[in-house]
Amino acid sequence: MEEKKLRIVFFGTPEFAVASLDRLVKEGEDIAAVVTMPDKIAGRGHKMIQSDVKRYAVANGLRVLQPEKLKAPEFVEELRKIDADLFIVIAFRMLPEVVWTMPRLGTFNLHASLLPRYRGAAPLNWAVINGDTETGVTTFFLKHEIDTGDIIEQRRVEILPADNVGDIHDRLMALGADMVAHTVREIANGSVKPVPQPEGEFTPAPKIFKETCHIDWNMPAERVHNLVRGLSPYPCAWTSMEDARTPGQWSDVKIYETSLTTGMTGDNLEPGDLKVDKESLYVKCGDGMLRVLSLQPAGKRRMDADALLRGYSPVRFR
Repeated sequence: MEEKKLRIVFFGTPEFAVASLDRLVKEGEDIAAVVTMPDKIAGRGHKMIQSDVKRYAVANGLRVLQPEKLKAPEFVEELRKIDADLFIVIAFRMLPEVVWTMPRLGTFNLHASLLPRYRGAAPLNWAVINGDTETGVTTFFLKHEIDTGDIIEQRRVEILPADNVGDIHDRLMALGADMVAHTVREIANGSVKPVPQPEGEFTPAPKIFKETCHIDWNMPAERVHNLVRGLSPYPCAWTSMEDARTPGQWSDVKIYETSLTTGMTGDNLEPGDLKVDKESLYVKCGDGMLRVLSLQPAGKRRMDADALLRGYSPVRFR
């Protein structure tokens, strides 16, 4: 006897959510509608930009809803008429209670951390910034407080020393798609046994702003290195650079990749001072030197340090 498919509404916006939606579609799940952010105008050409989830949904003939306000009566009524069994939320806005309580089997979220660790908007970034050696994905049922619902399933991955947040994003995106599909099957056959999250044990993962990405060179080299890893390739850590040819003038530079050094203390340098050794660039941090491997001056492309040194004479970061 063929297993009855659940009627699902999928909520999501970025590429991270597309992998899970694609897995559900390929497994023949009944995706009754996809809810994503409204199109927005962006770029110098003022073109209308669609979310990654919308582009996928349109290409695969799925119904798309793009409400401006999630509490709007007309949107809520449209959802009711769909009469879904289950809602799935991945990298989307916070849903109002009138929405997440609607389906008979509830609403579950895929979160890119091992809850209760890293509740908030940027769990991937903060896991790397904080120097963690492990992270993972969690599915959990929504409740009133954000990222606090009962855990359905978790899977873990190692954060390797050379990983940046882009590497972890791609790894968890694939792992999360597997787990979302498994969670749907478990809910469909009634075998889920959600577990409450431990009380009082969580680490905040707030949204990343431009000031979050600014490098304080007084920090220890390892902390700076982890900040760079946790923001690369997007939104990217940044600093300001002074060039010997234009003293007193500063321009912003994105730092994409660094490496820790041994045996270089830079005792005669102040934090932010630069040292050039042949084709390599080093910067003084609070407790030693850090090698800068790739960066991007304002208005230029990303380049290796040796390429930068062929066109610039940098002396200090701040």
